[in-house]
Amino acid sequence: MSKLKLLFSSYVLLLITFFVYSFTQVDLNLTLSKISVYQTAEKALQYIGFFQRPLSTLILLVLLTFLFIFYFVFLNLAKNGKLSLRNLKILTVLSFVTLVFSYNAFSYDLFNYIFDARIITHYQQNPYLHSAGNFFNDPMLNFMRWTHRTYPYGPSWLILTVPLSFLGLGIFLPTFFLFKLLMGLSFLGSCYLIYKISEMIFPEHKIFNTVFFAFNPLVLIESLISAHNDIPMIFFILLSIYLILQKKTALSWISNIFSIGIKFSTGILLPLFFILEFFLRRGGKISWEKFFTAAVCLSLLTVLIATLRTTFQPWYLIFPLSMAAFTSKKSYIFVTSFFASIFAAAVYIPYVYMTDYAKGYPGVLFRFESIGLAATFVLPLIILYSKRLLQKR
Repeated sequence: MSKLKLLFSSYVLLLITFFVYSFTQVDLNLTLSKISVYQTAEKALQYIGFFQRPLSTLILLVLLTFLFIFYFVFLNLAKNGKLSLRNLKILTVLSFVTLVFSYNAFSYDLFNYIFDARIITHYQQNPYLHSAGNFFNDPMLNFMRWTHRTYPYGPSWLILTVPLSFLGLGIFLPTFFLFKLLMGLSFLGSCYLIYKISEMIFPEHKIFNTVFFAFNPLVLIESLISAHNDIPMIFFILLSIYLILQKKTALSWISNIFSIGIKFSTGILLPLFFILEFFLRRGGKISWEKFFTAAVCLSLLTVLIATLRTTFQPWYLIFPLSMAAFTSKKSYIFVTSFFASIFAAAVYIPYVYMTDYAKGYPGVLFRFESIGLAATFVLPLIILYSKRLLQKR
């Protein structure tokens, strides 16, 4: 077996291990299947996740460490032209197939998405006016969080999710996997669009740019495992950019507005799209590097706003990372993104060790995030400064 095949096989084995590990976090009030063999396995995994927390934390730490090691190796292979398009496709699809059916280990948001659509399909009520808590006899409430909040997203998200709720026939497990599949397909589509957009404007970096996003452990966790609706939002804003490059302006704006209608965050890019439209109409030359650098800065502003409004959540970063993918060859973008991803993913270490409802968790998390934020900015500066000193010598 060649070194490359051994590397890829090891990576897939790591993903399978993460898939299995995700089921250690299955809520104790939730039974995914009544099959006895599965229940035996689920209880054994739950025992590790809920009653052997130091062990569970150690396993997660090891898994995250290896995921970032593989990520760095894949980036290095792409940089040196040793990762073919065929290899990129295979690895991306394998990541999708392996993780899309995992349990949403580090977030309960997926259950809220399902229930928001359920309010329409099962109860024939308006989720903007009714919260999950209003339907107190529903068995789903036993394993949900934030049941007091009404629907916080745009209408586009209901357009995507209500049909899935109908297709799920009111049965939890099929509905659960349909929602996971939506996130997984959005992830695949986003990776494809990053490649196609890069092929048109940064052709020499198309593989590297795609690897930068597709194998980032934080992106994998938040898109395929925890399954946040940021990834469909990202897919449609990327589709909007791709359609602009295809000179399909009307379709581009439809996709843009649809993206904003999922979670609103991409609305912050509207000024850039208006400027882009202005230049296109006058046949001016577009600096795509400046466009995406500005997009990264604006998307980071949404992270700041959301953090000040509530608290920092790791999945907020996948929007900036999707924009950063196009300028990932820039040292200041790459290094900062790499460290930000590490510290954002590491937020789940205290989560697994303590649980988010532990008394001291908010204080520990605040200190953890503060150190991570400081390190995200300080360490890249040290590395870049050291690199410049070495170049001068």
